[in-house]
Amino acid sequence: MLLAAFVAALHYLALAVGFGSVFARGLRLRDLRRASSNDEVLARLFRADSAWGIAALLWLGTGLVRVFGGLERSSAFYLRNGFFLLKMGLFVTVLALEIVPMVTFIRWRIARASGGAPVAEAKLGVLIRLNDLEVTLIVLIPFVASLMARGVWLF
Repeated sequence: MLLAAFVAALHYLALAVGFGSVFARGLRLRDLRRASSNDEVLARLFRADSAWGIAALLWLGTGLVRVFGGLERSSAFYLRNGFFLLKMGLFVTVLALEIVPMVTFIRWRIARASGGAPVAEAKLGVLIRLNDLEVTLIVLIPFVASLMARGVWLF
């Protein structure tokens, strides 16, 4: 029972840290659009992005343990719940949307380390829109999860 509570708490904490990190990353992207040469803004963007990556891995890891670890409910409960499938669809969509920012920020980090100018201003608008969409989906996930946890939409 304590292990289940600990894993659940980590899962919720990962969601909170992830949401905050993606939100902060969006703010830093907007700051970059205003002043793309600001090295401190870029450093803050990279910190927020790193926190988001760690939170997403923790969120995924604890989620897998919760579904397949038998700590709280059987895997069958999750796999035959429409809201679980919707929740996973939202999460996979967030991960798919994350591909472009992830690749872009890796390239920017490499360029910055080699002394180049990392920010391609033309991409900032796209990155901001992707980030905003990720924030929206992350906000939706707890609502879907609450319905799932209550056994709504079992088949």
